[in-house]
Amino acid sequence: MPHATLSYSADLDIDAPALLQEIEEILNAHDPGAGPCKGRAYPAQEFLHTHVLIRISALSKPHRDAAFTAALLSDLEMRIKARLSQACYFTLAIDYSGPNYVTNRFTPEA
Repeated sequence: MPHATLSYSADLDIDAPALLQEIEEILNAHDPGAGPCKGRAYPAQEFLHTHVLIRISALSKPHRDAAFTAALLSDLEMRIKARLSQACYFTLAIDYSGPNYVTNRFTPEA
């Protein structure tokens, strides 16, 4: 269950829902078992320098090795930058969670 966090300066014209949807599609193209990507966007009203920061968080798995991560980073960077229409500082990170991490779908009982 990956997560995508999109933080950006509010002076950028970004279609956050479309960008988060594309990130989910890219993740699932590289790793069909990844599942839904829980995305959120945070436009910063107060900032210094026009920028975008994307952090992808996922569980560590044997197939998510250095080659997988390099290919995923490259694809994400290319496709995200294709959606940007303004010059900005760009940061993209993929973080893998360690063994002390719980992720699942919670459904309260009635």
